Amino acid sequence: MEILPPCEKEHVSSMRGDELRKSALLARTLVRTTIARYQINSSIQPRSLKFRKSIHGKPEVDWQHCDHCEPPPLHFNISHTSSLIACGVTINSPIGIDVEAKQRPVKHNVLTLARRYFTEHELHVLTAIKDPHLQHQEFIKLWTLKEAYVKALGGGFSGAPFKTFTVRFGSAIGESPHLSRNSNTEASEISVDMFDDPSDLTSNWQFMLLELAGSHYAAICTEKDVTSEGNKNGPMKLTVWKTIPFVEDKCVSGTEAVRVLCGFR
Repeated sequence: MEILPPCEKEHVSSMRGDELRKSALLARTLVRTTIARYQINSSIQPRSLKFRKSIHGKPEVDWQHCDHCEPPPLHFNISHTSSLIACGVTINSPIGIDVEAKQRPVKHNVLTLARRYFTEHELHVLTAIKDPHLQHQEFIKLWTLKEAYVKALGGGFSGAPFKTFTVRFGSAIGESPHLSRNSNTEASEISVDMFDDPSDLTSNWQFMLLELAGSHYAAICTEKDVTSEGNKNGPMKLTVWKTIPFVEDKCVSGTEAVRVLCGFR
Protein backbone atom coordinates (compact mmCIF):
# COMPACT_ATOMS: atom_id res chain seq x y z
CA MET A 1 0.00 0.00 0.00
CA GLU A 2 2.90 2.34 0.72
CA ILE A 3 3.86 2.69 -2.95
CA LEU A 4 0.33 3.50 -4.18
CA PRO A 5 -0.96 7.08 -4.55
CA PRO A 6 -4.04 8.08 -2.51
CA CYS A 7 -6.48 7.55 -5.40
CA GLU A 8 -5.31 3.96 -5.96
CA LYS A 9 -5.32 3.22 -2.22
CA GLU A 10 -8.90 4.43 -2.05
CA HIS A 11 -9.89 2.32 -5.06
CA VAL A 12 -8.35 -0.84 -3.62
CA SER A 13 -9.82 -0.27 -0.16
CA SER A 14 -13.30 0.27 -1.61
CA MET A 15 -13.42 -3.19 -3.15
CA ARG A 16 -15.63 -5.76 -1.49
CA GLY A 17 -13.94 -8.97 -0.43
CA ASP A 18 -10.42 -9.71 0.72
CA GLU A 19 -9.52 -11.66 -2.42
CA LEU A 20 -10.54 -8.80 -4.74
CA ARG A 21 -8.60 -6.28 -2.66
CA LYS A 22 -5.53 -8.53 -2.58
CA SER A 23 -5.64 -9.14 -6.34
CA ALA A 24 -6.01 -5.43 -7.12
CA LEU A 25 -3.19 -4.51 -4.75
CA LEU A 26 -0.85 -7.14 -6.21
CA ALA A 27 -1.66 -6.09 -9.79
CA ARG A 28 -0.91 -2.43 -9.15
CA THR A 29 2.23 -3.20 -7.18
CA LEU A 30 3.45 -5.65 -9.82
CA VAL A 31 3.08 -3.06 -12.59
CA ARG A 32 4.98 -0.43 -10.63
CA THR A 33 7.85 -2.67 -9.50
CA THR A 34 8.17 -4.33 -12.92
CA ILE A 35 8.38 -1.07 -14.85
CA ALA A 36 10.84 0.33 -12.29
CA ARG A 37 13.00 -2.78 -12.83
CA TYR A 38 13.67 -1.81 -16.45
CA GLN A 39 14.80 1.77 -15.87
CA ILE A 40 18.24 2.20 -17.37
CA ASN A 41 19.42 4.72 -14.79
CA SER A 42 17.30 3.33 -11.92
CA SER A 43 16.24 6.87 -11.07
CA ILE A 44 12.51 6.17 -11.03
CA GLN A 45 11.01 4.65 -7.91
CA PRO A 46 7.84 2.52 -8.13
CA ARG A 47 5.84 4.97 -6.04
CA SER A 48 6.69 7.92 -8.32
CA LEU A 49 5.16 6.39 -11.46
CA LYS A 50 1.94 7.90 -12.76
CA PHE A 51 -0.43 6.41 -15.29
CA ARG A 52 -3.00 7.51 -17.82
CA LYS A 53 -5.30 5.77 -20.29
CA SER A 54 -5.15 5.96 -24.05
CA ILE A 55 -8.19 7.11 -26.00
CA HIS A 56 -9.27 3.47 -26.10
CA GLY A 57 -8.76 2.95 -22.36
CA LYS A 58 -5.46 1.05 -22.43
CA PRO A 59 -3.30 1.98 -19.39
CA GLU A 60 0.10 3.52 -20.11
CA VAL A 61 2.81 5.30 -18.16
CA ASP A 62 2.51 9.09 -18.03
CA TRP A 63 6.21 9.92 -18.36
CA GLN A 64 5.72 13.69 -18.33
CA HIS A 65 5.48 13.55 -14.55
CA CYS A 66 8.99 12.09 -14.20
CA ASP A 67 11.46 14.86 -13.42
CA HIS A 68 15.10 14.90 -14.55
CA CYS A 69 14.81 11.79 -16.72
CA GLU A 70 14.50 10.90 -20.36
CA PRO A 71 11.21 9.03 -20.91
CA PRO A 72 12.16 5.45 -21.85
CA PRO A 73 10.40 3.75 -24.77
CA LEU A 74 8.67 1.22 -22.51
CA HIS A 75 5.29 -0.36 -23.13
CA PHE A 76 3.41 -2.63 -20.74
CA ASN A 77 0.26 -4.69 -20.46
CA ILE A 78 -1.27 -6.69 -17.64
CA SER A 79 -3.63 -9.64 -17.30
CA HIS A 80 -4.83 -11.55 -14.28
CA THR A 81 -6.83 -14.55 -13.21
CA SER A 82 -7.91 -15.46 -9.70
CA SER A 83 -4.62 -17.30 -9.16
CA LEU A 84 -2.01 -15.60 -11.36
CA ILE A 85 -1.18 -12.09 -12.55
CA ALA A 86 1.01 -11.44 -15.60
CA CYS A 87 2.73 -8.19 -16.54
CA GLY A 88 4.57 -7.85 -19.84
CA VAL A 89 7.08 -5.09 -20.62
CA THR A 90 8.66 -4.32 -24.00
CA ILE A 91 10.94 -1.69 -25.49
CA ASN A 92 9.90 0.23 -28.62
CA SER A 93 6.92 -1.99 -29.39
CA PRO A 94 3.33 -2.24 -28.11
CA ILE A 95 2.46 -5.43 -26.24
CA GLY A 96 -0.64 -7.39 -25.40
CA ILE A 97 -0.64 -10.19 -22.85
CA ASP A 98 -3.36 -12.53 -21.68
CA VAL A 99 -3.23 -15.33 -19.13
CA GLU A 100 -5.87 -17.99 -18.50
CA ALA A 101 -6.06 -21.04 -16.27
CA LYS A 102 -5.83 -24.23 -18.34
CA GLN A 103 -8.81 -25.65 -16.48
CA ARG A 104 -10.85 -22.44 -16.70
CA PRO A 105 -14.52 -23.49 -16.74
CA VAL A 106 -16.75 -22.19 -19.52
CA LYS A 107 -20.43 -21.48 -18.94
CA HIS A 108 -21.55 -22.99 -22.23
CA ASN A 109 -20.44 -25.70 -24.59
CA VAL A 110 -17.05 -24.91 -26.16
CA LEU A 111 -18.37 -25.14 -29.72
CA THR A 112 -21.36 -22.94 -28.84
CA LEU A 113 -18.97 -20.21 -27.68
CA ALA A 114 -16.75 -20.76 -30.72
CA ARG A 115 -19.71 -20.27 -33.07
CA ARG A 116 -20.49 -17.00 -31.33
CA TYR A 117 -16.99 -15.53 -31.10
CA PHE A 118 -14.64 -17.36 -33.47
CA THR A 119 -14.25 -17.45 -37.25
CA GLU A 120 -15.27 -20.37 -39.45
CA HIS A 121 -11.67 -21.58 -39.73
CA GLU A 122 -11.17 -21.59 -35.96
CA LEU A 123 -14.52 -23.32 -35.45
CA HIS A 124 -13.52 -25.95 -38.02
CA VAL A 125 -10.25 -26.59 -36.16
CA LEU A 126 -12.07 -27.06 -32.85
CA THR A 127 -14.84 -29.20 -34.35
CA ALA A 128 -12.24 -31.59 -35.76
CA ILE A 129 -10.99 -32.35 -32.23
CA LYS A 130 -13.11 -35.19 -30.85
CA ASP A 131 -11.56 -35.43 -27.39
CA PRO A 132 -13.58 -33.01 -25.13
CA HIS A 133 -10.62 -32.27 -22.84
CA LEU A 134 -8.29 -31.53 -25.75
CA GLN A 135 -10.96 -29.45 -27.44
CA HIS A 136 -11.34 -27.37 -24.27
CA GLN A 137 -7.58 -26.83 -24.08
CA GLU A 138 -7.38 -25.67 -27.69
CA PHE A 139 -10.31 -23.31 -27.13
CA ILE A 140 -8.51 -21.70 -24.17
CA LYS A 141 -5.32 -21.31 -26.24
CA LEU A 142 -7.18 -19.65 -29.10
CA TRP A 143 -9.07 -17.35 -26.74
CA THR A 144 -5.84 -16.34 -25.00
CA LEU A 145 -4.07 -15.57 -28.28
CA LYS A 146 -6.98 -13.53 -29.60
CA GLU A 147 -7.17 -11.54 -26.35
CA ALA A 148 -3.44 -10.78 -26.51
CA TYR A 149 -3.75 -9.56 -30.12
CA VAL A 150 -6.70 -7.28 -29.36
CA LYS A 151 -4.88 -5.85 -26.34
CA ALA A 152 -1.71 -5.26 -28.37
CA LEU A 153 -3.69 -3.33 -30.99
CA GLY A 154 -4.94 -1.13 -28.15
CA GLY A 155 -8.40 -0.51 -29.56
CA GLY A 156 -10.30 -2.85 -27.30
CA PHE A 157 -12.73 -5.59 -28.25
CA SER A 158 -14.95 -3.15 -30.13
CA GLY A 159 -11.98 -2.11 -32.26
CA ALA A 160 -11.13 -5.70 -33.21
CA PRO A 161 -14.00 -8.13 -32.51
CA PHE A 162 -12.85 -11.74 -32.35
CA LYS A 163 -14.78 -12.67 -35.50
CA THR A 164 -12.88 -10.14 -37.63
CA PHE A 165 -9.59 -12.04 -37.55
CA THR A 166 -8.38 -15.65 -37.59
CA VAL A 167 -5.52 -17.07 -35.54
CA ARG A 168 -3.66 -19.80 -37.44
CA PHE A 169 -1.04 -22.25 -36.24
CA GLY A 170 1.67 -23.27 -38.70
CA SER A 171 5.10 -24.87 -38.70
CA ALA A 172 8.24 -25.03 -40.73
CA ILE A 173 6.84 -28.20 -42.31
CA GLY A 174 3.35 -26.96 -43.01
CA GLU A 175 -0.01 -26.04 -41.51
CA SER A 176 -0.77 -27.78 -38.24
CA PRO A 177 -4.43 -28.49 -37.34
CA HIS A 178 -3.91 -27.47 -33.73
CA LEU A 179 -1.11 -26.97 -31.25
CA SER A 180 -1.30 -30.29 -29.46
CA ARG A 181 -0.43 -32.13 -32.68
CA ASN A 182 2.55 -29.90 -33.32
CA SER A 183 5.50 -32.02 -32.24
CA ASN A 184 8.12 -29.46 -33.28
CA THR A 185 6.80 -26.56 -31.23
CA GLU A 186 9.97 -24.48 -31.52
CA ALA A 187 9.59 -24.35 -35.31
CA SER A 188 5.90 -23.45 -35.21
CA GLU A 189 4.44 -20.05 -35.89
CA ILE A 190 1.28 -18.18 -35.04
CA SER A 191 -0.17 -15.82 -37.61
CA VAL A 192 -3.27 -13.65 -37.92
CA ASP A 193 -5.48 -13.17 -40.96
CA MET A 194 -7.86 -10.21 -40.95
CA PHE A 195 -11.34 -11.16 -42.12
CA ASP A 196 -11.92 -8.05 -44.24
CA ASP A 197 -8.39 -7.60 -45.55
CA PRO A 198 -5.93 -10.53 -45.21
CA SER A 199 -2.98 -8.17 -45.71
CA ASP A 200 -4.03 -5.71 -43.02
CA LEU A 201 -1.84 -5.52 -39.90
CA THR A 202 -0.80 -9.18 -40.00
CA SER A 203 2.90 -8.87 -40.83
CA ASN A 204 3.61 -6.35 -38.05
CA TRP A 205 2.94 -8.68 -35.13
CA GLN A 206 4.57 -11.70 -33.55
CA PHE A 207 3.25 -14.11 -30.97
CA MET A 208 4.37 -16.50 -28.29
CA LEU A 209 2.24 -18.98 -26.36
CA LEU A 210 3.53 -20.30 -23.03
CA GLU A 211 2.49 -22.78 -20.40
CA LEU A 212 3.26 -21.44 -16.93
CA ALA A 213 3.76 -23.71 -13.91
CA GLY A 214 1.78 -26.41 -15.69
CA SER A 215 -1.45 -24.61 -14.79
CA HIS A 216 -1.86 -21.53 -17.02
CA TYR A 217 -1.55 -20.46 -20.63
CA ALA A 218 0.01 -17.08 -21.35
CA ALA A 219 -0.18 -15.48 -24.79
CA ILE A 220 2.07 -12.58 -25.76
CA CYS A 221 1.66 -10.40 -28.84
CA THR A 222 4.16 -7.68 -29.70
CA GLU A 223 4.70 -5.42 -32.64
CA LYS A 224 8.01 -6.02 -34.38
CA ASP A 225 10.61 -3.45 -33.39
CA VAL A 226 10.92 -1.23 -36.45
CA THR A 227 13.75 0.75 -34.83
CA SER A 228 16.10 -2.25 -35.05
CA GLU A 229 16.31 -2.86 -38.77
CA GLY A 230 18.74 -5.74 -38.48
CA ASN A 231 16.49 -7.54 -36.02
CA LYS A 232 13.19 -6.72 -37.68
CA ASN A 233 12.39 -10.36 -38.43
CA GLY A 234 14.42 -11.83 -35.60
CA PRO A 235 13.16 -13.98 -32.75
CA MET A 236 11.13 -12.72 -29.84
CA LYS A 237 13.45 -12.60 -26.84
CA LEU A 238 11.73 -13.31 -23.57
CA THR A 239 12.75 -13.37 -19.92
CA VAL A 240 10.23 -14.67 -17.39
CA TRP A 241 10.27 -13.82 -13.70
CA LYS A 242 8.20 -15.37 -10.94
CA THR A 243 7.48 -12.47 -8.63
CA ILE A 244 5.56 -11.51 -5.56
CA PRO A 245 6.52 -7.85 -5.07
CA PHE A 246 8.84 -7.35 -2.08
CA VAL A 247 8.56 -11.07 -1.20
CA GLU A 248 9.89 -13.23 -4.04
CA ASP A 249 11.77 -12.45 -7.26
CA LYS A 250 13.14 -15.38 -9.25
CA CYS A 251 14.08 -15.74 -12.93
CA VAL A 252 12.39 -18.93 -14.20
CA SER A 253 13.32 -18.73 -17.89
CA GLY A 254 14.58 -22.07 -19.12
CA THR A 255 13.07 -23.98 -16.19
CA GLU A 256 10.16 -26.41 -16.04
CA ALA A 257 7.98 -23.53 -14.89
CA VAL A 258 8.01 -22.01 -18.39
CA ARG A 259 7.23 -24.13 -21.44
CA VAL A 260 7.12 -22.53 -24.90
CA LEU A 261 4.22 -24.09 -26.80
CA CYS A 262 4.30 -22.05 -29.98
CA GLY A 263 5.72 -18.87 -31.44
CA PHE A 264 8.58 -17.33 -33.38
CA ARG A 265 12.07 -18.69 -32.85
